[in-house]
Amino acid sequence: MDQDQRSSRPPWRRPGWLTAPVLSVSVLSIASGIAQFGVTTVIRDVAVVFGEVAGDGALDQLGLPATTLGIALALIRLSSLGSLPTSAMADRVGRRRVLLVAIAVGLTLTTLSALSWGFWVFVVLVAMARPLLSAVNAIAGVIAAEETDSSGRAWALALIAAAYGFGAGIVAVGRGLLPGETSFRPVMAFSLVPLLLLPLLARRIREPAIAANRVAATGLPGRVPRELVGRVLLLATLVGAIALATGPGFTYLFVYGEGVLGASPLLLSTLVLGAGPAGLFGILVGRFAADRIGRTVTAGVTMAATGLSVTFAYAGTTRELAIGYLLAITASSAFAPPTGALVAELVPTSVRATVAGWETVAGVVGAVIGLASFGVLADLTGGFAAAARWIGIGTALIALGFRFLPETLGHELDDPEGP
Repeated sequence: MDQDQRSSRPPWRRPGWLTAPVLSVSVLSIASGIAQFGVTTVIRDVAVVFGEVAGDGALDQLGLPATTLGIALALIRLSSLGSLPTSAMADRVGRRRVLLVAIAVGLTLTTLSALSWGFWVFVVLVAMARPLLSAVNAIAGVIAAEETDSSGRAWALALIAAAYGFGAGIVAVGRGLLPGETSFRPVMAFSLVPLLLLPLLARRIREPAIAANRVAATGLPGRVPRELVGRVLLLATLVGAIALATGPGFTYLFVYGEGVLGASPLLLSTLVLGAGPAGLFGILVGRFAADRIGRTVTAGVTMAATGLSVTFAYAGTTRELAIGYLLAITASSAFAPPTGALVAELVPTSVRATVAGWETVAGVVGAVIGLASFGVLADLTGGFAAAARWIGIGTALIALGFRFLPETLGHELDDPEGP
């Protein structure tokens, strides 16, 4: 090839999902994953430290009653309802400002939980951090969507989802490598590391152009225009329904694996590490299918697969837990890109962060119901298998609701001829 032909080539242009702003908010998603999933990995350690092993039964080894753990985990998840006003503020004062304040305060509270002197003190501190960290996830997804066009949007949202999973994997592996049952303190203190890196990341995060020129939302935080209420409500219901399965399915991994099945912490941490590649594979599948088959079909199929996988995971053996957990990670990760694209493409810029906040709230409500019912049913029936069957199969059936949402594949943000 001669020099004239080489010079006629258009210069390589970095894809929108690989630009500094998107990569920087993805690092904040890693930090959020570290802080939020840290609670999941150490909750049994906290229960053992501040509770008492009452007998030789499987559930007795938890340190506290399964119902108490379920209520505590449900309260932590329920606190994420506070993410709605935080996310809605991003439609009023700007994405960047709200994002940086939320991550700074959320990581600070998480770090302080390492100093807890009682079980409920720990719960209160992480519950205060949870809404801010949940808002970080929502706003990071909005920024990623607004920094890219339709061809790269699913890639950007896949990157955000993968980043959160990577953060969860880091803290899970770190937990497994620490000896003893008092390791919750160094695990929770690890949130100090991303907090110290925040000033460097803040320099590379900008307000998306489409958001900087938006018409600011009005009314009470969380208000959605009347003409959008129907589709936002349906999408929120579906997001909440998958959380019925993923809430207890993922949160009870260490409690069920260690306390009921007798699996070692390192084995479960290795399982979470293996969930990294599984989640990445799922994200790539979800991204590919969302851009080829469509957002709604991909979201519906992956949601149904998630529910059935959770049912299998809690069937009663370590082997089934490992296989079911990895399948659920893969399916739920594949669910993220098409659903994130729907959240961004179904609504205008003026309320996009608010709607993202509503979807977070829906996920919280679904997870709270799932967590609470899992713990109660486990105590009533002496195991988790029955609860997993009801919740998992119900989630799969509710996934049919995606057929009632309009398809948004190929639509740009604020397209006047949009869905």
